[in-house]
Amino acid sequence: MNEIFVLVEHRQGILRDITFELFSCGRKIAAQVGTKMTGVLLVSDTGKFVDSLKSQVDRLLVMDHEVFKNFNAEVYQIALSDLLQKENPWLTLIGHTAAGMDLGPSLAAQLNIAFATDCCDIKLDSGRLKVFRTMYDGKLSARVLLHQSPSYLITLRSGCFPAEESNLKAVLDQWEPSIKSQPEYRKFITYIEAAIGEVDITKADIVIGIGRGIKGQTNVAMIEDFAKAVGGVLACSRPIVDAGWLPKDRQVGSSGKTVKPKLYIALGISGAFQHLVGMKNSDTIIAVNKDANAPIFNEADYGIVEDLFKVVPVLKNKILELKQAKA
Repeated sequence: MNEIFVLVEHRQGILRDITFELFSCGRKIAAQVGTKMTGVLLVSDTGKFVDSLKSQVDRLLVMDHEVFKNFNAEVYQIALSDLLQKENPWLTLIGHTAAGMDLGPSLAAQLNIAFATDCCDIKLDSGRLKVFRTMYDGKLSARVLLHQSPSYLITLRSGCFPAEESNLKAVLDQWEPSIKSQPEYRKFITYIEAAIGEVDITKADIVIGIGRGIKGQTNVAMIEDFAKAVGGVLACSRPIVDAGWLPKDRQVGSSGKTVKPKLYIALGISGAFQHLVGMKNSDTIIAVNKDANAPIFNEADYGIVEDLFKVVPVLKNKILELKQAKA
């Protein structure tokens, strides 16, 4: 069986977290089928990333040229289609990010290989690949057994695999790119950073998430005070945004943001899959919900089956006591 390829994603000189999540997924599958994994790095300065990547893969295949300084799906497609046709990997993994969504479908179509997008897990089923997806903003979960194919290309959603340590020793393989200038019909012009709201929940060490159990907008202020008291930021599940109680930039989940804080406290959140994928890799998860069967308890390290309005004041005082004791 041929190798597994993983596309390294970077932006503005920084490796993106999704790259290491893809490596974790790739290593898991590679171990199951007895094959090796290759990281594919298209970059304008190889030395910037090699040390961070060489322990993650068996081989690091590098195309180093100024044309790869900024992402351009057309440039990547030309370079990768040539590479994949020559190397013929069994499976290629790309992040389901803005870049991956732009690149993946057209690359798979050009190569005429089996393609699955926006996946949250991949498993083997009698030698065939089975992918797990959520569709229609998480309202439908699907298990899809891909048709038999010599090659597969899959885009994997962020936050579905934890980024794990590895002690592999990659062989560095330098390739000459087949493209060395941007096409006239599609050029990278400039990078514009998306506006960040009042609070960037993805950078916080402590995140307090609220869901339907908050009952009404008038109760949001109480939880926000709790979040500030314990040094955290307020986030939410989708129904809170849909109700207009918090802005979109506070939403955690498949249609919001992925957070990985040291502590995530879920208050009145049932734990629908689309929310869990956005926070399940938090270091420690505490869930408070009146429903003992709420799915959030399957992900939580600690769970409290009780009315959040009874628990929050006690929890607030206890956390403040612990913080003062450490001060």
